Amino acid sequence: MGSILRTFFVVAWVGASTIQVAAAEKVYVPGNGVSVPVLVKEVRPDYPPAAKNARIDGSVLLQSVVQRDGTVGAVKVLKSLDGQRGLDRAAIDAMKQWRFKPGLKDGKAVPVRIVTELTFTATP
Repeated sequence: MGSILRTFFVVAWVGASTIQVAAAEKVYVPGNGVSVPVLVKEVRPDYPPAAKNARIDGSVLLQSVVQRDGTVGAVKVLKSLDGQRGLDRAAIDAMKQWRFKPGLKDGKAVPVRIVTELTFTATP
C-alpha cells in the first residue's frame, strides 16, 4: 500500500466574509469574527492500486464546507492530481469522513468554507 506523507489543513481566505449559497444559508470564510473549524477526526485516503502502480505522487487541493454539526458538506477539487486513476475521488471520499469542531461566529456554529491539501506519495 502506498503512503500518504502528509495531510494538512489550509484555511481558505476568499476575500469576502460570507458567500451566499442559498437564499437562507450563508457559508462563511475564516476571519472577521469567524473562527477556523478545528479538525477532530482525520481519515486518510486509500491509495488506488492503479495510481500506486503508476507511481503518481503529488497533492489534491480540495475546497469544502464544514457544516454547523462539524461534518463536511460539499467538496470540490481545486487542483487535480489524477482524475483517471482515482486519486481525486479517493481524496474526496476521505474528506467527506473528516469531522471538525465547527467554526463559530458570535458564539454560534456556522458553515465555513475551507481548503485542504492531501498529499499522496508512492512507496518504492
